[in-house]
Amino acid sequence: MKKMMKQLIPAVLATVLVLAAATVGVAGSHGTHKEQKTGILLVAFGSSEPGAQVSFENIDAKVKAAWPDIPVYWAYTSRIIRHKLARQGKHLDSPAMALARMADEQFTHVAVQSLHTIAGAEYHDLTRVVGAFKSMGDFDQIILGHPLLATQTAMEKAVDALFEMIPEKRKKQEAVVFMGHGTHHPANAFYPALMFQAQQRDPLVFIGAVEGYPEIDEIHSWLAEKKINTVWLLPFMSVAGDHAKNDMAGDEADSWKSILSEAGIACHTVMKGTAEYDSFVDIWLSHLEEVLHHFD
Repeated sequence: MKKMMKQLIPAVLATVLVLAAATVGVAGSHGTHKEQKTGILLVAFGSSEPGAQVSFENIDAKVKAAWPDIPVYWAYTSRIIRHKLARQGKHLDSPAMALARMADEQFTHVAVQSLHTIAGAEYHDLTRVVGAFKSMGDFDQIILGHPLLATQTAMEKAVDALFEMIPEKRKKQEAVVFMGHGTHHPANAFYPALMFQAQQRDPLVFIGAVEGYPEIDEIHSWLAEKKINTVWLLPFMSVAGDHAKNDMAGDEADSWKSILSEAGIACHTVMKGTAEYDSFVDIWLSHLEEVLHHFD
C-alpha cells in the first residue's frame, strides 16, 4: 500500500500542477475583460559600440513618430552584448525578460518587431520565445514581425536602399562591396540572392559575409577577374559596430580592407549601418505596420 502511494503521489502532484497552470492561463487571458493595451517590442542583435547607437536611435525615433500613442520597448538577443553593456552600467533586457515585464504591466497586444537582417539563428530563437509566451496566454495577441529580408517586395526595396548607400563620389569603374554578417543557418542564402538582384542593375556591386558565403576570398577573386583597382567597402549590417570597425575597415592583416589593399586594390570605407538610412528603416517599419494591422 505504501509503495502504491509513493507511486501515486508524483502523478497526483503533476496533475494538480498542470490543472493549476491551465487555470492561471485561462484566468489571465479570458477570465477578465481587460481594456486593450498595445505595446511594441523592438528586438535587435545589439551592439556595445557607442558609435553604433545612432542606428538604434534612428529606428526608435521613426517608430515613435509613426505610432506616438504606443509604448516602445527594446531587447537585445545577444547575451554577450548584454553582458558587455552591463559592465558599462547599461541594462538591456533579453526578449524573454522584456516580454515578462510587458506581461506584468498588463499589455494585452504586443507587436514584436525583429530588427535582424535575415531570418537566421537569432530570429529563430526569437520565434521560440514569442511562441512560448503565446502558449502561456499572457497576452491576448502577440505577433512577431519579419526581419529586413523576408519577402520579394522587401528584397526589391533593399536593393533600392543599397544603391542609396553608395557615395556619389564612387566612379562607374569602381566596385562596391557590402559586408554582411553571415550565418551557418540556411537563411545565409539571402545574401547571394540579394547580390544577384543588385548585379542586375550594376555588376560591380558585391555582397559578402564575415561568417558566411560569399567570403572575402570569393569577393577578391571576382574583383581580380574584372581587374578592379578601387573598391568602396560598406557594412550591410544594421549598425557599424565591431565587425565594420575591425573585420571590414580595421588595420589588422585579416580585415577586408587589408586583404584587398595587399592585393593592390585601393579601398575607401564608409562607416554607416543600414539602420542609419531611412530607406532601410522603412522596410522594418512596413513589417511592423503589418503586425499592428492585425490588432485593429
